[in-house]
Amino acid sequence: MKKLKKLSLLLMLAAVMSIIAACGGEDDKATSEGTEENAELEGSVVIDGSGTVYPFMVEMAEQYMTNEQENVSVEVGRAGTSAGFKKFLVEDGTDFNDASRQIKDEEKATAEELGIEVQEMKVALDGLTFVINSDNDWAEELTQDEVKQIFLGEKKNWSDIRPEFPNEPIVTMGPNENHGTYEFFWEKILEEQDLVKDVNLQQDYSTLVDLVSKEKNAIAFFGYGYYENNKDKLKAVKVDFGNGAVEPTLETIGEGEEFGYAPFTRPVFTYLNVNLAKEKPEVLDYAIYTMNNAQEVAKKTGFAPLTDEEVEATISTLEGLK
Repeated sequence: MKKLKKLSLLLMLAAVMSIIAACGGEDDKATSEGTEENAELEGSVVIDGSGTVYPFMVEMAEQYMTNEQENVSVEVGRAGTSAGFKKFLVEDGTDFNDASRQIKDEEKATAEELGIEVQEMKVALDGLTFVINSDNDWAEELTQDEVKQIFLGEKKNWSDIRPEFPNEPIVTMGPNENHGTYEFFWEKILEEQDLVKDVNLQQDYSTLVDLVSKEKNAIAFFGYGYYENNKDKLKAVKVDFGNGAVEPTLETIGEGEEFGYAPFTRPVFTYLNVNLAKEKPEVLDYAIYTMNNAQEVAKKTGFAPLTDEEVEATISTLEGLK
């Protein structure tokens, strides 16, 4: 009888030890998977391109290096969308190209010739904003047609727009041809008609802000974020698209008829070199981090957010590259 009790006790002890071992194995497996999921990375991520997207991507890079991967260096440039694609679509090019327009067919052809797989990542929405000097109290509201007439050179003086406006020359300004903002404005708003000949086009958006702030008769265009960060120096023109003047704000900028500023709304992107993402884990990790945090960073840097469905679809695509 004693032997049977001893045997039963041993069997029970063995069963308990098996359960503990199994649980321990599961815990070890979970720990291993967690470590792999949040593995420390090192290396570098190189980004260039759009000046419009620059504030968004600089904020994203700072958060990533501070909160996610402190041993990964993220370098962000702002050569402009088109100039950036020239750095991106070459052998050993940049990892990402930020863009305030979609990639062009000829750029896609270059990528194909070089064997570069490109993944489009739509990150936010921007409102093309027209800004005037703080002392300009007459052109605070303009129609869409009046904006076009100004930048096509059809109206030379402010009084040509409306008789009650001052009889002073209109001083037009904007970003130069390196920028997707210029291309969007020229293609979508001006319908590929030439800008007024004496328009002052600049590479640096901060230069445009400074020029407009010092010239009472100036009017310029750029992304909403730059206006948002310089409200103390500039005014944004409210644009009448046919149903009353609409001020560009994060609430009015959006895709769809329910958004009042929709006609001047555009998506902004970053483009990923998939080849490099497969070679460099830090590049793919940064891409996924960007989409996971796109909504928050968009609002913080003067962009309207995408729908959650759009963001989740892009994350799913990127996860599939692992």
